[in-house]
Amino acid sequence: MIIVIEGIILCLLFTLMIFIMARNPIKTLYNYPPKIQEKVKTLEEYKDLIPTGKDKIGAKLIASFIIVVVVSLILRYINGYTEFKECFTNSIILWTIVNIYDVIILDICWFCQSERFIFKGTEDIKSEYKNYWFHIKEGLIGEIIGLVISLVISLVVGFIL
Repeated sequence: MIIVIEGIILCLLFTLMIFIMARNPIKTLYNYPPKIQEKVKTLEEYKDLIPTGKDKIGAKLIASFIIVVVVSLILRYINGYTEFKECFTNSIILWTIVNIYDVIILDICWFCQSERFIFKGTEDIKSEYKNYWFHIKEGLIGEIIGLVISLVISLVVGFIL
């Protein structure tokens, strides 16, 4: 039961993070379907605002570090886990809960349905904002990333904490 509560708390924290980032959608351009990214990159008004590849990688590394720290501390000091197997199993379960929540609730139900995320000048490709398959594929890629993150979490708990 505790894993469900932890999953809900992590989903709420993730929602807060996404909500803060969504206040300036251009910073999250690389989370949009490719046709939207390409179109925005051609629009003059966004020319100097588009994040670089380095920005994208930097943001992902910072987010990964925060996830590793938070989940490691939860698993070690709230759940009392010290063994690699229990840390890995529980961290991948938590990751999967948040990942499924992200794909279904945040991406498909919020992002794909909200006019607030449509960039001015991309109205002609509005259907791309409802590209559900893009978000599902990204979620599957997210599960692979989750395996790596869970491995790191398990090593941190087992050898550092």
